[in-house]
Amino acid sequence: MLIPQMDPSLLKQRHDFKQRSLALPVVEKKSAKSSSLTSSKQKPPSKSSSLPSTSTARLYNTPAVNKHKFALLAQIVNHMKARHQDGDTHALTLDEILEECRLDQSISSLHKNWLLNESLVDNPKIQVISDGSVGETKFAFKPKYNIKERKSLLKLLDRHDQQGLGGILWDDIEESLPKAKKCVKALKDKVIFVTRPDKKQIVFYNDRSCDVVIDEEFQKLWRGIAVDSVDDNKIEEYLNSHGIASMPERVIVKPVVQKRKKANRKRKFKTLNDHLGDVLQDYSSEKK
Repeated sequence: MLIPQMDPSLLKQRHDFKQRSLALPVVEKKSAKSSSLTSSKQKPPSKSSSLPSTSTARLYNTPAVNKHKFALLAQIVNHMKARHQDGDTHALTLDEILEECRLDQSISSLHKNWLLNESLVDNPKIQVISDGSVGETKFAFKPKYNIKERKSLLKLLDRHDQQGLGGILWDDIEESLPKAKKCVKALKDKVIFVTRPDKKQIVFYNDRSCDVVIDEEFQKLWRGIAVDSVDDNKIEEYLNSHGIASMPERVIVKPVVQKRKKANRKRKFKTLNDHLGDVLQDYSSEKK
């Protein structure tokens, strides 16, 4: 079998091409996977990574967590109220409150921060006392009335009576005054209890200066005179004849508002067949 010989010029061109390709520098291409890994390693951590994620914040604001938060707040407020009614009116720090409520081991830092900066500060039943020298915040129960003993309670009831404000709810007194039942019991007949239809008790000041002793003879005369069948005019004439002035009864006359009469507007009915007026005839006058 005969093998054809190649052109020597072509062989020389092939050899020169190989030499030129070997002389060129080689650049290696990195894969996309390796480049992404290196860029993630070199990339500095963002500031948002140090903050709690949105999923964590959303979990902290779930209804179950909020219910637990407000139950915790109610327990603390009730404890502060109970200790105030027992006579312990001095302020406490949050750690002391949690220790008395036996919550210092079970409460989380998030709930503690919420109590310290939001709930206890904004609660109307809690008084915030800040000590600037020590930099410490304390809390105490805030009652409706600032009364500490039975004398201050009696002065409060007397002031309400003189100003015409009436009595004070027993619930408010019991909330404000430490050992309220014992103090009211010591006042004896200086106060009066009145029960409302809703079964809530109102405490009034019993002003002894208003007590007037009337002789029994005058009482018998008062009860012996019957005025049921006597007219008001006759009573007034009797008083005037004996030189006793009477105060006329003031009758409030309401102004009469005249109502405007509505104008009777005649309704216009649309007549039919006007275009046939020349053609139609009236047969109502003719007899059948």
